[in-house]
Amino acid sequence: MLAFRTFLAVDIAALVLALYFFVVGIADGSVSSFNILLWLGVLGGISAIIAVGYTLKTNERRGPANAVLAVLALPAIAAALFVVTLLIAQPRWN
Repeated sequence: MLAFRTFLAVDIAALVLALYFFVVGIADGSVSSFNILLWLGVLGGISAIIAVGYTLKTNERRGPANAVLAVLALPAIAAALFVVTLLIAQPRWN
């Protein structure tokens, strides 16, 4: 149950972050008719992962629900750990 809640929280955070970048992109013009389908595909895919994971959990299939949610959550956790490591270590890139 803890894994499901953690993965769900990370997936929702990733969706909120993607929505933030989408809205900012619309405001500054970087999201245009050229790449709107890509953005909608990404947002739809993230939403689908969350919906399928939650639906599987409500049908008492926790293993598959965790697996579906982990598809997005594990790379998001790895990326967040990488950013935190960069902030703490402050490497020299030259």
